[in-house]
This record gives sequence, structure tokens and C-alpha cells, in this order.
Amino acid sequence: MEVVKKMLIGLHLGNGYGSQSGAWRFPGVDPESYTSFDTRVKQAQAAERGKFQFIFLPDGPGAIMADIDTESPPFNLDVMMTLAAVARETERIGLVATGSTTFNEPFNLARQFKALDVMSHGRAGWNAITSSGEDVAANYGRKIPSSEDRYGRAHEVIQLIQSLWGSWGKDAWIHNQQTGQFTNKDQILPINLQGKYVGSRGPLYIPPSEQGQPIIFHAGGSPNAHELAGRFANVVIGAAFTIEDARAQRNAFRAAAKSFGRDPDEIKYIPGLMTTIAKDRRTALDRRIQLTERQFPQRISYLQQMLGIPLDAAQLNEPISKSLLENARPSRYDPRSANALKIAKEGWSLRDILAHGVIDYHPVIVGTGIEAANHMQEWFEAGAADGFWISPDVNFDGIDAFVDEVVPVLQERGLFHQDYEGKTLRNNLDVPDQYGIDPRV
Repeated sequence: MEVVKKMLIGLHLGNGYGSQSGAWRFPGVDPESYTSFDTRVKQAQAAERGKFQFIFLPDGPGAIMADIDTESPPFNLDVMMTLAAVARETERIGLVATGSTTFNEPFNLARQFKALDVMSHGRAGWNAITSSGEDVAANYGRKIPSSEDRYGRAHEVIQLIQSLWGSWGKDAWIHNQQTGQFTNKDQILPINLQGKYVGSRGPLYIPPSEQGQPIIFHAGGSPNAHELAGRFANVVIGAAFTIEDARAQRNAFRAAAKSFGRDPDEIKYIPGLMTTIAKDRRTALDRRIQLTERQFPQRISYLQQMLGIPLDAAQLNEPISKSLLENARPSRYDPRSANALKIAKEGWSLRDILAHGVIDYHPVIVGTGIEAANHMQEWFEAGAADGFWISPDVNFDGIDAFVDEVVPVLQERGLFHQDYEGKTLRNNLDVPDQYGIDPRV
């Protein structure tokens, strides 16, 4: 019997409010959610109710505070503390956080993620990325290294960390109270690795978890990212606005994995999707307007550049005239432009065009659960995605809306699992076992 491949779904958890800047002021939202670990736990539990495979916490040690007078920074207070809180109150959902290879010492990262993996009984994932912003570097009193040095260091850091994770043999921990033997000492070995950028004697003092060690994720789309993910990652967190672009990105990562002697199916490409789920399109658009209207003046000027036509902020309630639309040309520098023009030609008002999220940083569904399910099915069946990471507009009710309105449709269509396959993140993402460095790469 052929096993039908199912899509994977992750939840993006940023500052706790939601993906839209106005989420912290939305009716029903606790304005103190920014510092509430209890809120984060509830949000993760909502995703686990929907059988999401993982939650994903990005991290930005250089969080830009330009709008701090009116908006919350987009990141968690501390990703590891947050996931530790979530680990204690969930059972199956994977716990994935970003940790930069550029400004962290490998021993510290290895210890933090392995401890989380043990604490969660094998549900941890590490999104291993390089840092590229000078604002981040400034917080560490440094300059951003060259691309060559950033990725050179990243390759060494990942290998060193996986070596440290594997420095206890799989069966090293005996803990036999009768004989008094705590470990098989011969199976706990230093690694004594020193590269151009990083080194460590080891060993780490943490035994393996139920899945052995955390899973490597990567976020990025450059040739450097293809090489890094092709060697080490099982999941790529992606960003794409068209099926064609997503399929090309997915194929590039699969080809990279193959070039390092791996099975291309071992690497999963998961692009983002932003959602505002409501009973109909009009209700959803009104909700987005309530959340984002303060940004419309600056977004109109950006939309002008995307479409190459003049737009008037005083005519927010009017559709763009046919004569203007005939002259509109989507900008070849912005992959969102073609969709923006398509929405404009449907006759929506300028306000509604913006409410469709045409300038957001992932594709946006503003409408019913069926619309979101249709988008996901189309991309999945076209070979453009192995799954999606979801950014609800407001976490307070947007996660539940997705779980109640989208997940059952995907399950009925046979596209998403009915329940977790196992207890560990490896089980639930269907990625192979690995302990220590992958001998193939």
C-alpha cells in the first residue's frame, strides 16, 4: 500500500501578539502578552490541538526599535526560556528556535539545545542561521564578518555542535542504582576539534534524548544557504510569493542535499503563509483594516512603486480607475507586484487592496478557511512546498481560527495528518535518525 505524503505545518510565534503590527491593540488581546510566558504556552497548546508539527521562534538580537513608541518589537524575550516553558505544558509539538552561528559560542548553543531536547523528550529543533545585520553586530561590539567568513564559521559551528551532541554514546548512561554504575565512561569522549573559526575540547555532559539530538533547520535562500542546508538541514524555513519561485527554491535545496550524498526527501522546504481567517472575505478585510490602517499612507506610496502608477491617499475608498490600471506594470524588482495588480484589477477599493496584504512579507490569505486550504493544496500538489509555517494576524484568536477552519478541511482532503505519528520531532517530520555528525557529509 502506497503511503500518501502529507504536508507539514508549523506556527510562527514572534512577540506573542501576532504577525500584524496592530495586533497588540486588538479587542480581547492582553496588552501584557509581550512578557507573558503563560500566553505563549496557550498559543502553543492551540497549535498542538491542531496537530501542528512544530512551533518556530525566530530570534533577532538586533531587534529594530524604531517604532517602540507605538509597537512591540517582533521577537520573544528569550527563545530558549520560552520553549522551556512550552516544553513543560505540551506533549507532541516540536520546539524550534533560531540560534545564530555568527555571535554564539558553539559549546553554549550545543548545551542549550541539547538540554531543551532532553527536557522535551526529543522535540527540539535548531534553526541554524548566520547573522547579517550591522545592528545585530553592534550589540556584540563587533562588525559583521564577510559572507565567506560567516558561512565558513557556520559550517564549522554546526559540525562542532553535532560532534558535541554525539560525545555521549547512545548507551553511555547506565544509571544502575544496584551496581552503582552511573555511566559507561568509555562511551563518553572528548572531541578535540579545532577549525579555522571555532573549536572545543568536549565532551558535552548531556546524554542523548529520545530522538538522539535536535534537528537542524535553516532559513535562507542564497547559494550559501543551499550549500549549508544541503549538507546539514532537514527543514528549510522559506519565503516565496509564487508557486514557480517556491518550486525553484525547493528543487535547489533538494539538489544540494543530493550533491552531498543525501536523499532529497530528507530535506523539507516550508514557506511562510500569513492568515486572516473569517466567515467571509468582507469580514476578513474589515479585520485587517482595523489592524493595519495606520500604515496605509506609507503603504500607498510603496504600492505606487509596485504598480508604476500614481495613487491618491485621499481616494482610499475608491477603486483604481481603469485607465490607470491599463498603464500599470508590475515591478520586476518586487515579486509581490503581480499579485497586487491582480487584486487591483478585481475592482476592490484602494483600502481593500492594501487590506489583502499585498505588501506583507509572505503570501496572505484574507478570507475563509477554504481559501487558505485551497492555497496550501495548490502549492503542495505543485511540488512547491512540503508544508507551511503559519503567521496568524492576531494569535489571541487567529491560531484557533486556523485550527478550527483550515485544519479539518486539509484533513478531509487527505493532505494533513489526523494525529501525531510519534512522540519525537523526528517521528513527526519523518526525518531520519542521526546522532553526532552525519557520516555522509
